Amino acid sequence: MIYKRLALCIFSILVLAFPLGGCGAPKEEPANTVEPPETEEAVSSDAELTLSIDGVTVEVAWEDNEAIEELKALAADQPYEIKMSKYSDFEQVGPIGKILTSNDVQMTTQPGDIVLYSGDQMVIFYGKNSWAYTKLGHITDKSEEELKDLLAKDNVTVSVSIV
Repeated sequence: MIYKRLALCIFSILVLAFPLGGCGAPKEEPANTVEPPETEEAVSSDAELTLSIDGVTVEVAWEDNEAIEELKALAADQPYEIKMSKYSDFEQVGPIGKILTSNDVQMTTQPGDIVLYSGDQMVIFYGKNSWAYTKLGHITDKSEEELKDLLAKDNVTVSVSIV
């Protein structure tokens, strides 16, 4: 009987604790979000992004979403650099320095996928992972082994620029 009460008590605590995790004051719009350019002169939506990893330019099939438009705005005047660090031997992660619009969906990434994590982190995969991300693009011109050679280092610098 004591085990049933203990199990019921633990179950009750868990049921009550999980819904409370999402409670709290409404989030205010962060001050460091990226506003898309208001003039056509700043960055045209036809402008193409290029990506280089430690000076090696890679071909990317970019997504068509708000985060990409905001990334273009960051790279409008000059190449935008992101210093990245290896994480869990399958990805490089780096702070963008601004919060971009995210539309996270659960996915299993593939080597070459470029995603937005937590609204302000760029992640480039050379392995696989399952999580909720906003997809930014996919590197199309490198094999899994070539990606590993480029990314399986302690740190890399990624440069995003407009062509």
